[in-house]
Amino acid sequence: MPETVIAETRSALLRRSFKKAFPPAVRGEGVYLWDTNGKRYLDFSGSAAVNFIGHGVAEITEAMWKQSRQLAYVHSSQFTTPVAEEYAHELIEFAGNNFRGGAVFFTCGGSEATESALKIARQYQWEVGKKQRYQIISRNQSYHGATLGAVAVSGNLRRREIYRPMVKEFTHIGYPYCYRCVYDCTDSCRNCGQRYAAELERAIEESNGEAGAFVFEPVSGATLGAVVPPPGYLQSIAAICRRHGVLLIADEVMSGMGRTGTNFAVDHWGIAPDILVTAKGLSSGYAPLGAVIASKQIVDAIANGSGSVIHGFTYSSHPISLAAGRAVLNYIREHHLVQAADSEKPASAASKLQPALASLQHLPTVGDVRGIGLLWAIEFVADKKTKGPFSSEANFSGRVAQAAMKRGVLVYPVQGCADGLCGDHILIAPPAVISEDQIAWATEQLREAIIQELAGVC
Repeated sequence: MPETVIAETRSALLRRSFKKAFPPAVRGEGVYLWDTNGKRYLDFSGSAAVNFIGHGVAEITEAMWKQSRQLAYVHSSQFTTPVAEEYAHELIEFAGNNFRGGAVFFTCGGSEATESALKIARQYQWEVGKKQRYQIISRNQSYHGATLGAVAVSGNLRRREIYRPMVKEFTHIGYPYCYRCVYDCTDSCRNCGQRYAAELERAIEESNGEAGAFVFEPVSGATLGAVVPPPGYLQSIAAICRRHGVLLIADEVMSGMGRTGTNFAVDHWGIAPDILVTAKGLSSGYAPLGAVIASKQIVDAIANGSGSVIHGFTYSSHPISLAAGRAVLNYIREHHLVQAADSEKPASAASKLQPALASLQHLPTVGDVRGIGLLWAIEFVADKKTKGPFSSEANFSGRVAQAAMKRGVLVYPVQGCADGLCGDHILIAPPAVISEDQIAWATEQLREAIIQELAGVC
């Protein structure tokens, strides 16, 4: 039983957990963070796959300071700003030809961006005369954000169960997860990918014309842990959506902005979503920021229809956040950080991370090491032959993360990847500026943490 927190010593801050202590962080530089005791931590998970460019980059804070001196805030119903117009143009260019002629809606984070994307998709269907299309199909074990709309389309059991009475329930379909695939995976998972894609087609057909959009993570984020789709799967779901007039929404909150070695993860498979959602690496954590990038088709329908977006937030397009995001994008380009996240590039950070993490595969509790670029996960199992997970009460991933933290390495622990409740993994997503020596040191500390916690459960 966890110790009861004594009211007299309890923080006034409503923290994420009452069951563990949080050291106060006071400084960041490159891949490192420091607490008030001077202890240094290597940020091997980019906090939560947020920091891509490294901590303490002066160019970003200087851009924010300059913008705050000039103009801190205006409401988007009354003004636009030069930084918003210029950054939106640059972000569309970064997103590629598919979004040429489109537009960007800026938010304060990934959950707001998902919420906005769902509403924009619904408004599009209304504008083109398909008012019956309102359902949003998504996948089991997905995670799209913490707001109620995002919770409704998320498949993460742990994060949605208590809120289910409060949300509209839509259809969730299966997800291609080759380590625990229910289909035949003897052909590099191509066949199973097509069978999972067929589930989408059936769900659309069973919606009786009410399906308006399908939202998916091209590479799964924290909930499932860096699962890369099988060959042909994303191309098939894109074709299915086009055939049925269902919008394709790519959730790249974690995988976007260079994290997987391309500007956005969809670029690996050459698919063209109607709406793309991004955050986290968008500002690399320097300011609250998210974005919805809508294609020309979406923007034209609204502009030539009602002419008004029926949605907005008080802090949409906040000038200081946009100054941070614009400076981050410039930094990514100038320092070739997308290339640093490309595993195929010799001497890139990603090319060093992949084999380092693979070296942990032989440990008796490591069931799977998976990922792409600088987004990876290590899944732990109680039985390697059967792939049987630890009980959820054991909290094995949380224990490994705590043991690693004591050694000065930060990773991101998650539970539920096996069945929604059981199944442990940690997410590895370091800043793109990490060096080969830092990767080797962090991996060795992680190895020792895993061995320590395995001894504790045996």
